[in-house]
Amino acid sequence: MGDEWQEAQLTDLYDISSGLSKPAQDFGAGSPFLSFKDVFNNIFVPDELTHLVKSSDKEQEKCSVMRGDVFLTRTSETMHELGMSSVALKSYDNATFNGFTKRLRPKEGGTLIPEFVGYYLRSPQFRSEMLKFSTMSTRASLNNEMIGQLKISYPCVSKQKKIGQTLKGLDDKIELNRRMSRTLEAMARAVFKAWFVDFEPVKAKAAGATSFRGIPQPIFDQLTDRFTDSELGLVPEGWDIAPLDEIAEFLNGVALQKYPASPSEDSLPVIKIAELRNGVSVKSGRASPGLPSKYIVNDGDFLFSWSGSLLAKFWTEGEGALNQHLFKVTSEIYPMWFVSQWVQYHLEAFQAIAASKATTMGHIQRRHLKEALTVCAPKHVLDNISTVMSPLIEKMIASEIESRTLKLIRDSLLPKLISGEVSPSAAITEGE
Repeated sequence: MGDEWQEAQLTDLYDISSGLSKPAQDFGAGSPFLSFKDVFNNIFVPDELTHLVKSSDKEQEKCSVMRGDVFLTRTSETMHELGMSSVALKSYDNATFNGFTKRLRPKEGGTLIPEFVGYYLRSPQFRSEMLKFSTMSTRASLNNEMIGQLKISYPCVSKQKKIGQTLKGLDDKIELNRRMSRTLEAMARAVFKAWFVDFEPVKAKAAGATSFRGIPQPIFDQLTDRFTDSELGLVPEGWDIAPLDEIAEFLNGVALQKYPASPSEDSLPVIKIAELRNGVSVKSGRASPGLPSKYIVNDGDFLFSWSGSLLAKFWTEGEGALNQHLFKVTSEIYPMWFVSQWVQYHLEAFQAIAASKATTMGHIQRRHLKEALTVCAPKHVLDNISTVMSPLIEKMIASEIESRTLKLIRDSLLPKLISGEVSPSAAITEGE
């Protein structure tokens, strides 16, 4: 660490306060409220606080949320999750914060930059200091005495700013990609619904329209202008009805304890429901790459968890091993944008089926895939729509893969930057 770095106790730089503990009936209306989850899940306090609570002027003054404030989770089921931090990058009018968190407010004259502090407190170095309190055996609780033992190392203000800007720039790009991915997904679902649920282009042609918004004229000219009866009601003439399990293959994962990872070989992360929801982490299990190739998952594969938390998404976390309770969905007949949209269309109904089961882990059965019907357009129609849908899905997948790469760069640079091992200028070169 360079000579210009300083070290100080957190309590030398911050004043500690506790938040509000309010009854359940006070929530849902009132003023903005920083929740436990807001702190736990975010390096920085979210730009908008979506939770509301009834709070008095006195409570708002005592438990305010201002730029530079540090919030630490006070309680946790495990020591690894104790003291998760979030730093406010702006002041929030009339806001208060949760009583299960501690607020550290910068003392007057302090020179710590909030962006730098945010990353420092989430760094491996600081987390290891937090774990030194792991002598407790019951529900972990962070008190003022424990906070008083924590230290922070920091350079001059200009270097703090550069470190914060470097890491925040990566996170801002990740967030931009996340928003772009959601936008692309919403666009894809809107196009799919217009064509295959509401049949808007065909209805327009049947009503005498000679063109339709956004559809090239040759494609519109090829559409039928007639409807026919089916078990789903009126559908465009020449379009088929097929069960979900007939337009795609649903490969169930395997019990991966049969393929344990070996210390002498590379291994694959085990993809379970948790990984499908949150991505691969250090907590993910590992499996031997020698398992049958059909159970190996790659970027762009479409996965569907059929038990527990029913989820469906294109996988973008790199090569992995498909665990049981997840389907890898493929099709030799239809494009995957089409198959994936039909799975998404029926997902809410599948979730309701799973939730209705009086078991610890609700699920659907293969018969539910057969009962879920789809409307299938002729090949030439699908080929034409693919010119719109395929780029949307491809851009969405590419955006999420890029975010994975950016996260790896950020996580690699973070401990080096906040320890002084690497300078911000060198970090930019290393991250390229």
